[in-house]
Amino acid sequence: MTRAAIDLNADLGEGFGHWRLTEDEQLLSVVTSANVACGFHAGDAATMRRVCALAVERGVRIGAQVSYRDLAGFGRRSMDVPADELTAEIAYQIGALQVFARAAGGCVSYVKPHGALYNRVVHDQDQAEAVVAGVLLTGGRLPVLGLPGSRLHTAAERSGLPVVTEAFADRAYTADGTLVPRGREGAVLTDPDVVMERSVAIAGSGVVTSLCGATVGVRAKSLCLHGDTPGAVALARRVRAALEASGVHVEAFV
Repeated sequence: MTRAAIDLNADLGEGFGHWRLTEDEQLLSVVTSANVACGFHAGDAATMRRVCALAVERGVRIGAQVSYRDLAGFGRRSMDVPADELTAEIAYQIGALQVFARAAGGCVSYVKPHGALYNRVVHDQDQAEAVVAGVLLTGGRLPVLGLPGSRLHTAAERSGLPVVTEAFADRAYTADGTLVPRGREGAVLTDPDVVMERSVAIAGSGVVTSLCGATVGVRAKSLCLHGDTPGAVALARRVRAALEASGVHVEAFV
């Protein structure tokens, strides 16, 4: 029997200047993939360089977490950006991170949209295609992380890019398999026992219970834990321990 396996990813480098939000060094001892903020919703050149160096040192994959240009709103405000402009901005963010990843002896291994852009490209074909065009503009064939069945994944597959299905251990789901908007009560899960139980269910059986009580299929190759959640490091360690105790192998996605 094939042993269940899953990648653990977290959003890292989400500081700016002297302000830091995520506990990058500690989380890099737990996760297998790091979604590094590329300066548009958070992060700056020095932070990107530092996180890339730490990720290479720890053997953690580096991913470009691309966003709308929204530092004030932490990338969580939906914006109507023209497709050609968004394409250029996606390529710009990936390219910036590539410099620091290569300088550290690594590389950018995948791309993941952040916040409002992540949710927008689930349904918005034009924005999804613009993101894919931005990835292609960098000259590589980088895998794209996103929700199963999203317009982003459809556009990526059509363009020959690998896709990686993702689930969230600490976010509530709707009955149609999308994420409950953060503005709604119960959208973010904070009970460690609930998050651990959900993580094991996702990795083992590929299901979660939606906010309304329906069972939702979420077969995923990667499981996200938010680095900006209070107590994120302790929670990440408990999730990894629970996965391994249940027989799930935690490893970077193939």
